[in-house]
Amino acid sequence: MRSDRLLSILLLLQTHGQLSAAALAGRLEVSARTIMRDVEALSTAGVPVYTVRGPQGGIALLPGYHTDVTGLTADESRALFVVLTGSAHAELGLGQALGSALRKVMAALPVPHRDGADLTSRRVLIDPVRWRGAPGASDLEVYQRAVFADLRLELRYRHGRDNRVRTYTVDPYGLVNKAGVWYLVADHQGEPRLYRLDRAQSATVLGEPVQRRDGVELDDAWEALRRRIDDLPTLVAVTALVQDDVLALFLRVHQGDLAEPPVPHKPGWSEVGLRFRSLRAVETLLAFGPGVEVLAPDEAREALARQARAIADLYEQRRSSHGEAT
Repeated sequence: MRSDRLLSILLLLQTHGQLSAAALAGRLEVSARTIMRDVEALSTAGVPVYTVRGPQGGIALLPGYHTDVTGLTADESRALFVVLTGSAHAELGLGQALGSALRKVMAALPVPHRDGADLTSRRVLIDPVRWRGAPGASDLEVYQRAVFADLRLELRYRHGRDNRVRTYTVDPYGLVNKAGVWYLVADHQGEPRLYRLDRAQSATVLGEPVQRRDGVELDDAWEALRRRIDDLPTLVAVTALVQDDVLALFLRVHQGDLAEPPVPHKPGWSEVGLRFRSLRAVETLLAFGPGVEVLAPDEAREALARQARAIADLYEQRRSSHGEAT
């Protein structure tokens, strides 16, 4: 609706100061000509908006002009109060700030929308944290200091694919919390990389300014990395039984592979749904020995059986050779 767009233009100008017609058009998904008509309508309505011509020109409000009108619709008000558990905010040290901000927004809402927003906050809860208390990021403060100060990081990082620890100097774009897991989005030698913070052994803020690619923001880098992961070949769905004695360790190691939360199966065992990039990756389950049994698919069971036989043969040969030598 045009009234919503007019208010959006007003709020964008209050927030960002001078913006070009093209920038406003891009944000609101209309043409620059439509923006200019809307600016004229705002001026006619008494809003002190003006345009500056030239390469550095744009649209702006007179200095000091401000409106307290939020312009929130009933649906927008409810959307703000679909409350997260607050774990991500708490880990960033912003748990209390979130609560305070929501109270202020509630006070600023139009009276007819307040009951709906309050009801939504009590009826809908989104918990982004994985089951069984998956580990969070350590020393988030270090990463925040680097991303807010635009400084490089030296990262000692353990890779999931081979468990080796390597050291990198990276140029951070920012932090992303996805499904309860914190990630650092950064460039390494000019290439975008994604680092799970629970795999970082240590992080040191360097006194060097970041060297990011020109024109690339956090959301751009994250979208490219996300697509790279989403476009991988179809994942292998695996159903496995895990002994309860090793379940906590299993979930920490295979947190990124977990597709479904564990459920009790039989005394002492839980059933777990997993997703792997390939059958070869399923072989990492052998690290748990008889503490994990794959139920499906058959191809995964056969691959594990072949590997187990190869391991047994290797040790049998070594034992035989040792016996002959003595």
